[in-house]
Amino acid sequence: MTEIETLDLFRKTGGLLEGHFLYASGRHGRQFLQAARVLQYPEHTETLCRELARAFADASAELVCGPATGGILLAYETARHLNCRAVFTEKDGDGMALKRGFELRPGTRVLVVEDVITTGGSVIKTIAHLRERGATVVGVGALVERGGGEAQFDCPFHPLARIRMESWPPEDCPLCREGAALIDPDDIIV
Repeated sequence: MTEIETLDLFRKTGGLLEGHFLYASGRHGRQFLQAARVLQYPEHTETLCRELARAFADASAELVCGPATGGILLAYETARHLNCRAVFTEKDGDGMALKRGFELRPGTRVLVVEDVITTGGSVIKTIAHLRERGATVVGVGALVERGGGEAQFDCPFHPLARIRMESWPPEDCPLCREGAALIDPDDIIV
């Protein structure tokens, strides 16, 4: 699956939206990624996770871990393709942690997967927690990297697609100057 095919799948399912959006950071932008709209279709989830598994086929992963919530489905389906277990981390104070009694033995080879990565904050916190518990992180896979290379990891990183999404502080937003109304992506039904 090529980068173009991945982004086309996002467009086709309404996961890549065009308009005038308010991001969680407070900045404004003309595009919005909503991976859940793609992952609601099991056949698309299967295809994307097969590609993530293929990218790390030689990494000998024994466990796939995804930060909640975006990485949960991806961890499960990617682990299915790698024939190993899947777990997820959850917010824990300022970090991310395995909870719910998930077992992690020292030396376990772990692949971390995420839906959309901008700065990589949740993934970095997940990696830190896994390593604190003695895991060997063999790589990071993502559906889309949208931060223009801002996310940096000290292990192999493979996004299925990369997209540079421009954003502006509200006072510098050209869409605001044009009078375009802000759209809540959750209000768009596709």
